[in-house]
Amino acid sequence: MSWIYLLIAGLFEITWAVGLKLSEGFTHPVSSTVTVIGMVACYYFLALSLKEIPLGTAYAVWTGIGTAGTVILGIILFKEPVSLAKFVCFGMILCGITGLKLLSA
Repeated sequence: MSWIYLLIAGLFEITWAVGLKLSEGFTHPVSSTVTVIGMVACYYFLALSLKEIPLGTAYAVWTGIGTAGTVILGIILFKEPVSLAKFVCFGMILCGITGLKLLSA
């Protein structure tokens, strides 16, 4: 169950990061509210996951999920530039997340 909590925490990290971009400096009430709720939920589920997953592993996987998700949504939603180097680095992040999960089992 801890890995599910960690995945949920990562998804909420993506939520608040995108919400923060959409809030334009907390000037839009709806996206600002989504951002704050996402932050609280993110840390809540991260805390739950830390009951069983080692800190270093959980933190690396959590930030990796957030990084991967924000890169994908940045490209899709905000038309951020795409390059081969970005995809190679993205692939390394995914390999790192997978490796940490497999080595922590």
